[in-house]
Amino acid sequence: MRYDSDHKQKTRERVLKEAAKAIRAEGPHRIAVAGVMAKAGLTHGGFYAHFESKDDLVAAAIDTMFGEARTRFTRGAAVSGAVESPKDKLISYIDFYLSAGHRDARTTGCPLPALAADLPRLAPASREQYGQGVAALTALIADALQALGRAEPQALAGSALAEMVGALSLARAVADPDQSDLILDASRTALKRRLGLETPQ
Repeated sequence: MRYDSDHKQKTRERVLKEAAKAIRAEGPHRIAVAGVMAKAGLTHGGFYAHFESKDDLVAAAIDTMFGEARTRFTRGAAVSGAVESPKDKLISYIDFYLSAGHRDARTTGCPLPALAADLPRLAPASREQYGQGVAALTALIADALQALGRAEPQALAGSALAEMVGALSLARAVADPDQSDLILDASRTALKRRLGLETPQ
């Protein structure tokens, strides 16, 4: 049976979503192509219709992961469909990022802490995708900070993102739940204060 290009694209996207989950949960070096294909409801034999190699799959999955992260930022926390202000968007993202829910969502969370330790050992294409993803996510934060009139928004955005990634990584690493919650709470409060999000605009 011959499928159209739309079907092939949707199938590829399904595989990439499963690969992204597996990479977050197991790390890029430990995922099995056969397992990813099975979870996507496909046979191992169909893999090469979509990807040249496992390295190609990992690089494409990293791009998918960052696409999800950008969507989470732009969507914010607005449920009603109302457009959020730059301040509300930043507050929503910080509250999401430094939350217990995000800490515990290892198969669907931000790719930055999930992949940082593995990046030096990945293929150049994966490292390039990661770098592009970092730059795009930083730019979204910088745009919101610039709209709020913050000085040096690009540098401030990079620093803020680094702090969030570091706090989330520490919160996931410690064994004591109370200590983990404290790390998230302290970073969330300090970051909002540093970005001037606690004062009226």
